[in-house]
Amino acid sequence: MIVLRRMAGVAAALLSLAALVGVVRLVAPATAAGGEPPGVARQLAFLRAALDDGAGEDAQALFPEGYFFAHVLYGLARVELGMREPARREESAREARWALARLESPAGVAPFSPELTPPYGVFHQGWTNWLRGGVLALAPTERRDPAEVRRFAEASAALGAAFDASATPYLAAYPQQAWPVDSTVAVASLRLHDTLLPPRFRGTVDRWLDGVRQRLDPRTGLLPHRVDPVTGAPAEVARGTSQSVIHRFLSEIDPIFARQQYLAFRDRFLATPLGLGPAVREYPEGLDGPGDVDSGPLLLGVSLSATVVTLGAAQRHGDHRLAGALANYGEFAGLPVQTPWTKRYALGVLPIGDAFLAWAKTARPWVPDTTSQPTLSAGVPFSWRLPLLSLLVAVGVAPWLPVLLVRWRRRRTGPSPVAAGPPFAGGGHSPVAAGPPAPVRPLP
Repeated sequence: MIVLRRMAGVAAALLSLAALVGVVRLVAPATAAGGEPPGVARQLAFLRAALDDGAGEDAQALFPEGYFFAHVLYGLARVELGMREPARREESAREARWALARLESPAGVAPFSPELTPPYGVFHQGWTNWLRGGVLALAPTERRDPAEVRRFAEASAALGAAFDASATPYLAAYPQQAWPVDSTVAVASLRLHDTLLPPRFRGTVDRWLDGVRQRLDPRTGLLPHRVDPVTGAPAEVARGTSQSVIHRFLSEIDPIFARQQYLAFRDRFLATPLGLGPAVREYPEGLDGPGDVDSGPLLLGVSLSATVVTLGAAQRHGDHRLAGALANYGEFAGLPVQTPWTKRYALGVLPIGDAFLAWAKTARPWVPDTTSQPTLSAGVPFSWRLPLLSLLVAVGVAPWLPVLLVRWRRRRTGPSPVAAGPPFAGGGHSPVAAGPPAPVRPLP
């Protein structure tokens, strides 16, 4: 009986501790406007080890750009951590170059067609060029590698020429397939070029923006998810997985247009399913559709991947309350495992998810915004946490209720009374009641 009681006590203590950890994860800051976001450096240490062990190849088995995304997001998160913390710049540049080399390796280009314009398509060239620019941005102008400067300039020129020659603002990522998000990343890399090197793509960017405004999704007013590769006309309604990335990069191109688009996206895609925290729908409110390899399984219409990436978009737009809420929800639901050296989510089962989350948490501007836009005042109220906090408190207290109830009853009724009775005769050894002494028989 004593052993069972002790085991029950240990189980109750562990359950209460788990509830307390959940409370802390819901309320402790999980993002940072400057410096290292909590835990990101340890998360990147885990990612590098996972990539060395083949996490990129494992991700490639899940979706066509798995290897590419695993490496490019790792490299970009390293760049942004270096931008946030100058003491890390040398390490960040070294790791970003390592990732860049893998993007340009045979494994990095294998899923893409060299026959496209530009070669390997706008998806591969746009993301790769953005990372090239990030490597240059980490070094002072006078210390930049001339070969890296030349490669960035040449790749930017090839992208600019492809956009200038196209009848549509959206170049192909695969043969006869085009997604606006891919061209958005590529055009952002041209704006980054004009920030780091002598400007030359202002006209290209302006023409691209004009073409985009003429081809918005008629249902939402946002950039569509997929377009006709010849005309650029919308072929699929705006969706959360592409919108979350678009709003990370569009602000690098045109901050005013980007803010308008971001607010429209926020209005149509942000949800609170079952009242349990902010999340991002895959389809706009009022429209449901199937999930796919990009969105993952949809639960109550919500895409986990879109929700994670929107954290970065919100942070990039200065929407810090939404970014903080999404980050806290991720800390609570993402089952992070920490050691003094590493941090991983979902028990480290899918490192590609860690890559997206690390990239989202490190989000910051690369191209300076000179428009002086007002800070976003609308935010997610703290009250979204209350249902989860109430549940955690209930879970933490429940194991102790029987003990507390017993103690309360004892205090209310007092100690149990002991039945009184006459004293035992014979010094307490005989149950015979004491009485008058027996007469003494005289001796003969």
